Amino acid sequence: MQTIAEILKVVSGWDGVLVVSPGPGDGSPEIAWGDSFIYYEPEGTMPKNRQPFATIVTKDYPDDHQSLLDREGVYRVNFHPGPETFTARAEAAGTDATVLDQFIVHPVYGPYGWLAVLNPGDQTSSVTEELLREAYELDRIRYERRRVRRKNEAPIDQREG
Repeated sequence: MQTIAEILKVVSGWDGVLVVSPGPGDGSPEIAWGDSFIYYEPEGTMPKNRQPFATIVTKDYPDDHQSLLDREGVYRVNFHPGPETFTARAEAAGTDATVLDQFIVHPVYGPYGWLAVLNPGDQTSSVTEELLREAYELDRIRYERRRVRRKNEAPIDQREG
């Protein structure tokens, strides 16, 4: 798993995954063009009010430039694993957000439990796939919990109070 296409091919093969890759003419903001946002969304529709479980970004954003993604061919895989995995990986993570093929705490979303890796290669690609799978499984569980809660809620006009 070393190229963006290879990563997207792997995650797209998982049940219920929706990959959104904005581009010209689709109504998305230009800053997002060329990046990919990965959701557990078995209905295949763009989720509302939900974060992806992983993203692949190919450029710096105004509030996120620490990885110097504007370098030729550099991209960053970002993912939200479970808290135990985050803690263990964060303790061993590199501190230079510009180094390729090394896990880092996400420069912006680290406080929310996100990890990242620039251009996964020999050192990190197999573990990156495992961590993406963990993030996927956790998002799938959250999705199902929300679905059950919505199903069990009485319509507003039938609630007491």
